[in-house]
Amino acid sequence: MDSVFAAIVQAPEDPILGVTVAYNKDQSPVKLNLGVGAYRTEEGKPLVLNVVRKAEQLLVNDQSRVKEYLPILGLAEFNKLSAKLILGDDSPAIQENRVATAQCLSGTGSLRVGAEFLAKHYHERTIYIPQPSWGNHLKVFTMAGLSVKTYSYYDPTTRGLNFQGLLEDLGAAPAGAVVLLHACAHNPTGVDPTVEQWEQIRQLIRSKGLLPFFDSAYQGFASGSLDADAQPVRMFVADGGECFIAQSYAKNMGLYGERVGALSIVCKAADVAGRVESQLKLVIRPMYSNPPIHGASIASTILKNSDMYNEWKIELKAMADRIISMRKQLFDALTAKGTPGDWSHIVKQIGMFTFTGLNSDQVAFMTKEYHIYMTSDGRISMAGLSSSTVPHLADAIHAAVTRAS
Repeated sequence: MDSVFAAIVQAPEDPILGVTVAYNKDQSPVKLNLGVGAYRTEEGKPLVLNVVRKAEQLLVNDQSRVKEYLPILGLAEFNKLSAKLILGDDSPAIQENRVATAQCLSGTGSLRVGAEFLAKHYHERTIYIPQPSWGNHLKVFTMAGLSVKTYSYYDPTTRGLNFQGLLEDLGAAPAGAVVLLHACAHNPTGVDPTVEQWEQIRQLIRSKGLLPFFDSAYQGFASGSLDADAQPVRMFVADGGECFIAQSYAKNMGLYGERVGALSIVCKAADVAGRVESQLKLVIRPMYSNPPIHGASIASTILKNSDMYNEWKIELKAMADRIISMRKQLFDALTAKGTPGDWSHIVKQIGMFTFTGLNSDQVAFMTKEYHIYMTSDGRISMAGLSSSTVPHLADAIHAAVTRAS
């Protein structure tokens, strides 16, 4: 007798995680994986921060620690510290108890919980995401029952921001629509608005009565400064308006597999925040009951201890600086080769990723001939590069542009 699931078709590989699957099958000694957004050392190895090892050791050595369930909203201390990290020590929203925060399963989980909450409690079911955006955004919001539309963001001709198009599209959005904003280090393009442009975006969003939903996956990891990378979010909170913020500690603490994140909803008043918090619990309870304890405890330990916090900031800046240095090395290598085209966007873009401007045929050529793996849209993870692999990548880009274009 046939399986009741016999009619199920084989699903395609995830376009980002599928890159790693293909990379792992490749036997070439020069193969290079620039697909996945995870930091690598100069030696190409995953990095566990020293401060994370220290925090973990403290937790392991503390015999009073138990493995009991956390509350539905997670570790209260972690939630307070996370809100403070993104909103600032002196945030009026925190002082006035206007922030409802839930510990969630990293950035993805925070986005999903926020989306489920909106689908249940918000009058407007449409969310606008930038074109392009992280591949999972569309899936997360659609799965939660929201209708996803896009707004102009990237300009392929300048390999920069299509600011005019962005303002026009958000200006045409219906009042009350939700707008997904990348807090910093836009994924996949690495293109961020300037502070002045952010201010214009803020004025437009507030004048239209749109609801901002920030995805903050790279705080401190983009510029090397936690405060600078949080500035766009803080501008929106400073005007007293409401917003959603999804935070991830995957990149900035290197806690990828621990799934550490938070959703904060900044409200107009403390009593509203209290009611919002009560409803967040009802979203989370049937989804996963409560979040895991270990990763959030690591983050809390680091955030509450001033010495460890300062040590974290130094390690975080070192990661950001290495990525910035990889940008310069790649740009210099392409310039030295005289590779056709303007490659200045490599050093102008920020964060983990560079949107190279290479097309899918050029990407396929680089994979086949040079064993370099990346997503078909030409996005490369700068964190996967090292001084020793830059020449190989530069050779491949040069060949792709001159032969495969």
